[in-house]
Parts: sequence; structure tokens; C-alpha cells
Amino acid sequence: MDTPKKRSETLRESIEELIAVGKLSPGQHLDETVLAEQFGVSRTPIREALIQLASMGIIVMRPRRGAIVAEIGPQQLIEMFEVMAELEAMCGRLAARRMSAAEHAALMAAHQACKDARDAVDPDTYFYKNEDFHGQIYAGSHNAFLEEQARVLQRRLRPYRRLQLRVRDRLKRSYDEHEGVVNAIIAGDSERTVELLRQHVMIQGQRFADLVASLHQLKIAPNGEKTTLSDALA
Repeated sequence: MDTPKKRSETLRESIEELIAVGKLSPGQHLDETVLAEQFGVSRTPIREALIQLASMGIIVMRPRRGAIVAEIGPQQLIEMFEVMAELEAMCGRLAARRMSAAEHAALMAAHQACKDARDAVDPDTYFYKNEDFHGQIYAGSHNAFLEEQARVLQRRLRPYRRLQLRVRDRLKRSYDEHEGVVNAIIAGDSERTVELLRQHVMIQGQRFADLVASLHQLKIAPNGEKTTLSDALA
């Protein structure tokens, strides 16, 4: 049965996905009426979905001015990726110690799926398979609280993690880095896993410069329309 709570949660996931894939850009105004028409619902479940997204930090609700997609400045982005790197490293350390043989097999299957997307030069598919890969490590930590915190921050950073995959050669490098992580986890080498995951997630130096350069493409187009992540990177 499609209850009002279930409907608003489904809408929240749909709007979150539009933000993650760049259909709704950082700073973009979210019109409740337009969204209601788009999804064929009333404004009430849309408003509930937006409240949920605001509680997650994905959008910002402004009194009397409506909601906008949350914007993250360069300094805050660095700080968030620093925390993400440490959460991933913690998950990796525990996963290397605690994952079962069946979980190793699932991790390797997720890694193979990333390879298939890499070989197809399909960054959109790779984005989702990459999330699955990291999710296997979070779950493999066997620490429910840590897994939850890692997933929350991963969701906040989804548009920016996706954007990184559009940078030249990043797909290949990302997959190669995964290879080392998989080998370290299966070998039970927790400290090596920590080192590799921390390096994999951190954005610094040229990687950060490339990401900021991509963010700068989210400007006003000559026709006056704001570009989306997808448009900027097409």
C-alpha cells in the first residue's frame, strides 16, 4: 500500500537522484509546484520530501524564499572529503579483519562490475557500481553505526563524487585503486587497506584542481540558463 509516508520517501529518493546526477544543480531553486507537476502528486508530499532532504543537508530550506539545492564551497568540500576518507579508512580496517569468504566474493563481484563499466567507458554506470563497491566495504565493517555514518556522508557528496568520475582518466585510476583495496582486504592487511582507501577518497593537489575547474563550469550559459552538471560535462 502506498502510504503518505512511503510516497514522500519515494519522492525524496527521486529528487535526491536528480541532484546526484546533475539534473538539479547546486544553488538551484526547487519549486514545489513544478516538482508536484513533474511527479504527478500534490504539493504536500513534495514538501515532506524536501523537509527530509533538508534534514540530510542535501537541500536548504529558506524562510519565505523556498528551497534550494545545497551548495558546498571549496574549503568545506575539502573538509568533507577529509572526513569521508577517514570514515572509509575505518570501514576498510574493520572489513579487512571481519569480512567473510562470502563477503569477499561479493566485493570481488562489485569490483568486476566496476571493471565492466570502465571498459565500456561509461561513467554513469561506473558511478552506481562504484557506490555498490564502497557499500560492500561499509557493510563488511560489521559496525552498523559506522556504516550508517559513512553512507550519510557519501550521500551528501554524491554529486561531487560523480563529478570526479568525469575528469579525464579518473575511471581507470579509480578502478586501479579499487584493485589494491580488494587485494589488501582479502589478504587481511588492515593497515594497507586504510592507507589505500584514504588515498583513494581524499581530493588534493591536481585532483582537487580538476574538481574545482569542473565546478566552475556550473555557470550561467550565454542564453541566460543555468547549466547542469550533465550539461557542463557533456
